[in-house]
Amino acid sequence: MTEICPVCGLPKELCVCETIAREQQRIKIYVEKRKFGKTMTIIEGLDGKSIDIKSLLKKFKKKLACGGTYKDGRIELQGDHRLKVKKLLIDEGFPPSSIVE
Repeated sequence: MTEICPVCGLPKELCVCETIAREQQRIKIYVEKRKFGKTMTIIEGLDGKSIDIKSLLKKFKKKLACGGTYKDGRIELQGDHRLKVKKLLIDEGFPPSSIVE
């Protein structure tokens, strides 16, 4: 017998909880200047409870060929990757209207 999602009540294969969570988030992307003139792309507004942040961060680091981390509820990537990150978020299923630069 298949497992049932406790949130949406559908079988785990058809669960739509993560899709709904992606549509309800307000994501902010901006660049912050750090020590020695280094730039960091900051992504805020992702809910760590409903979305797998670690796998998303791993995809970003692999696609953008940069270092990064997740701390204090935000993703930090080394370098200025605002436009590329926005495109990658849209490819991951986040609606363009919820992403603010």
